[in-house]
Amino acid sequence: MITSTSNSQVKQAVALGQKAKYRRETGLFIVEGPKMFKEAPRDWLEKVYVSESFLKNNEELLGDCSYEVVSQEVMKAMADTQTPQGILALVRQPVYKLQDIVGENAHIAALETLQDPGNLGTIVRAGEGAGMTGVLMNRETVDIFSPKVIRSTMGAIYRVPFYYTDDLSDAVTELKKMGITFYAAHLKGQKDYDKEDYRGKTAFLIGNEARGLSDSIVQMADRKIKIPMLGKVESLNAAVAASVLMFEAARQRR
Repeated sequence: MITSTSNSQVKQAVALGQKAKYRRETGLFIVEGPKMFKEAPRDWLEKVYVSESFLKNNEELLGDCSYEVVSQEVMKAMADTQTPQGILALVRQPVYKLQDIVGENAHIAALETLQDPGNLGTIVRAGEGAGMTGVLMNRETVDIFSPKVIRSTMGAIYRVPFYYTDDLSDAVTELKKMGITFYAAHLKGQKDYDKEDYRGKTAFLIGNEARGLSDSIVQMADRKIKIPMLGKVESLNAAVAASVLMFEAARQRR
């Protein structure tokens, strides 16, 4: 049993929770809690840690999975959450190609410089519910493997393909060659979002929370669309806007 917070394994878990660079270097990320552990593909698991109290009541959940027992103090040090749930796992990062996010009938969220972890996680989670085939992101978008993003995905991180590109314009160009139509969510959209046809290969461009989409990316869109607002609200949170668009595509495809 690990009882010291200065143990090298504890330090590794802390670094994975705090540093995107270390996550990239190791190819690992952290998940916490019974739900995220249970849904993790077993061949993705690198190491599992459980607290003494968790083990007493949840041995069945672990099955034949190997694990390391840690003290309550150590679990608290390793976890990113204020109130750890008693189980934490180091998980191998999946690697996808651009083609992997296209699927049989592309339904893509293309994100430019999203900074809020909750927004990214919510888009992945809602996207799975809406039948999204994948997520495209530029490098300036928040790290999808950060603990806050992982928690917000509620397990969808295991099932939704994603791809980071060094050049969003180049990636958009490549996807257009595959017959994908790009719709930019924009305040100056020519049409309301529900007046377009998303039954074919579709990608929704969603911009930064404060600045929106850059002019260069807006110019690459095949269509600019808007979500009409009542009251005095001008626009929606990025994750909410993306969800509205993705579920409209899902509705049409049904």
